[in-house]
Amino acid sequence: MEGFTAQQASRLTSCTAHQLRYWDKVSLVKPAIQSTDGRPGRRRLYAFRDLVALRVVKSLLDNGMSVQRVRRAWDYLRRTADMDKHLAEVKLVTDGHTIFRVAESEDELLDALRQGQLAFFVAINEIAKAVEDDVTRFELDREQFLEMLRRVEDDVLTEAEEAAS
Repeated sequence: MEGFTAQQASRLTSCTAHQLRYWDKVSLVKPAIQSTDGRPGRRRLYAFRDLVALRVVKSLLDNGMSVQRVRRAWDYLRRTADMDKHLAEVKLVTDGHTIFRVAESEDELLDALRQGQLAFFVAINEIAKAVEDDVTRFELDREQFLEMLRRVEDDVLTEAEEAAS
């Protein structure tokens, strides 16, 4: 299995060497292939999945999340993620205070800091489409109703003219 050294991981993820060491030490993102385990002279070797994790963690931290919140969210994601699923298929959303995981159905948000508690989620595009469909049906029904009234009116006028003749 090919791995990436700490120097390569640093270059590829824009993380500093200090961040990599610290995140390994606190078990935020540990190198999957080889960790130092506190032994000097032993190199860290990161897997591709680790590089993705490092970039995600860095992005969350750069956007104002604390290390503690990122750790809690990351622990939740590791515990609940389907291990066969690639990390790239997971979608995260943050408001700067919490981290949400978009559910697979994409119509729910799960709060990663509250152990997957369901968060309020509104898909405005779906609501707009439903309203548009309802308006279209309403207009069609209205046109059909008005057409029926015109036919009834024509029939009444025709019968009145025939009765008057």
